[in-house]
Amino acid sequence: MTDTSDTRPAEGETQEPRQSRLHRLARYIPMIAPVLLWAVPCWVLLHSGQHWPLPVTVVGTVLFVLGLIGMPLAMVRGHGRRQLDRAAIIGDTLLGASWVLFTWSVLLGAFLRLALTVADVGESQDRARIVAWAVLGTTAVLLGWGYAEARRVPRVRRLDVQLPRLGAGLDGLRVALITDTHYGPLDRARWSARVCETVNALEADLVCHTGDIADGTAERRRAQATPLGTVRATRARVYVTGNHEYYSEAQGWVDLMDELGWEPLRNRHLLLERGGDTLVVAGVDDVTAESSGLAGHRAHLAGALDGADPDLPVLLLAHQPKFVDRAAAAGIDLQLSGHTHGGQIWPFHHLVRIDQPALAGLSHHGTRTLLYTSRGTGFWGPPFRVFAPSEITLLVLRSPHPPTSP
Repeated sequence: MTDTSDTRPAEGETQEPRQSRLHRLARYIPMIAPVLLWAVPCWVLLHSGQHWPLPVTVVGTVLFVLGLIGMPLAMVRGHGRRQLDRAAIIGDTLLGASWVLFTWSVLLGAFLRLALTVADVGESQDRARIVAWAVLGTTAVLLGWGYAEARRVPRVRRLDVQLPRLGAGLDGLRVALITDTHYGPLDRARWSARVCETVNALEADLVCHTGDIADGTAERRRAQATPLGTVRATRARVYVTGNHEYYSEAQGWVDLMDELGWEPLRNRHLLLERGGDTLVVAGVDDVTAESSGLAGHRAHLAGALDGADPDLPVLLLAHQPKFVDRAAAAGIDLQLSGHTHGGQIWPFHHLVRIDQPALAGLSHHGTRTLLYTSRGTGFWGPPFRVFAPSEITLLVLRSPHPPTSP
């Protein structure tokens, strides 16, 4: 007894300073990250043995310094109180470009230089310059390709999903999923209309939008979101909020989607019936809703399922994949989510996986629950998608029970 009681306070005293040190370190990340994003490529390209002519070194260094100063300033002006779209475009573009440049400066800077050294290719200066040109060329190609990937209409990803509790009458039900459209500083009204045309061509029974419609208020992004009113479904169009709605007056987005003919599933459900069988289609507010301080907004699964027959299969819309823990505990059959963007710009997906249980695609959780995570239809911030293509998803629900012959 004496040993245990003596030890516990000592452990607590050890853990508390550790936690406080981690909190203090976390505060410096927003300051450290931009410095690394610009300083590492600057060193690899200009100051690691290339011996460029002095004007090249000076001009290149000045450009990196301007990027280091300009990117945070533009992002603050673009995403802060002023909400200046032109500044947001500049800041977001610089963020994406610096991330790609940093990534390949590290990878090629280390591995290519090592390979060239082992192969005894040229002098030290020659190897340094080969690495610099390789980094610049790779970055330019990936940014060009990534921009085209981000701005194009997503390809349709089709898959069958078998739900053991789905009745035979619902076999073949077509569910279209769009998410993370992120209408924002770059005007994408025409893109939005083409996305809606693609969705309509799928002839879905149920069309779902799992949040993060836009960056900005409904009033500000209305023109880009209005084409969503043209989406057709034979049964229903349903929507749940994402975390970005709670940065931009979420209730305005709920009201606009309702106005456009979508049914906001704010901790509630509807019943979809076909062939004598029934599917519960439920939705919850995003998990960040409660901390937003907006009255009446929170992720409340029990409320969403209130009054539903527990023997019926449930399709749940929840913006973030990590809600699947609650879904699995409640015996949900299928959860549809977005939020991750598939990482959007490789290798950012490694950081996403720290926060979320799934990155993209279909995954199993618990004894019964399936989770489908979309890579998203649009893009957030930097107008690039590198090794993380966008998607419009068509899920065909399958029943294990053969349909009864007429």
